[in-house]
Amino acid sequence: MTDAPTDLSPRLRPEALDFLLNRRSTPAKTLADPAPGDAALRTILTAAARTPDHGKLEPWRFLLIRGDAQAALGRAAAARAVEIGLEDEAAAKAEKAFNDGPLIVAVIAAPKASAKIPEIEQKMSAAAVCLALVNAALASGWGANWLSGWASHDAPFCQTALGLAPHESVAGFIHIGTPRLAPPERPRPDVATITMELSPDLGVTKPAAL
Repeated sequence: MTDAPTDLSPRLRPEALDFLLNRRSTPAKTLADPAPGDAALRTILTAAARTPDHGKLEPWRFLLIRGDAQAALGRAAAARAVEIGLEDEAAAKAEKAFNDGPLIVAVIAAPKASAKIPEIEQKMSAAAVCLALVNAALASGWGANWLSGWASHDAPFCQTALGLAPHESVAGFIHIGTPRLAPPERPRPDVATITMELSPDLGVTKPAAL
């Protein structure tokens, strides 16, 4: 049994903070072999699973998509695109998306029946897993990107091609591999312009003095 820590004072982790301040997702189309091996992937998934989970319900799971399964899923997505009347370009794009990078981890939102934890909170937890998974892969030296697209929201496709249950959905497709190019930087939000402070009067806000 592990004893609880006795020193609860704040611990500065400058390396972790520097990583978070400079993290950049890698475009999926620039990812190539190799992908993480099973041992490395297990570590990444273990880190991702350390995500806020109200009620300890574990309302999410992982689905690995790699190799021939990627190609098959791409073909299924293209066929579904035609079936629902999307243009040829959209069908081709859907097929290509599932072949970008050597590994896709689908984060499946799988809400559990609960009288205390609303379904929306459980789905938000699944979304948090997506970001944690991207960051864990990046911190491990891999390239990673969180994508979705129409296919992730198409229930018939997800149930037929991915084997999801009717109550499940895709929170995100996380593409992981070796980056061929440095990920580009992009403009970031000006935190001062999007941060307000609530007045004790309630309902009244003012710009926060950051």
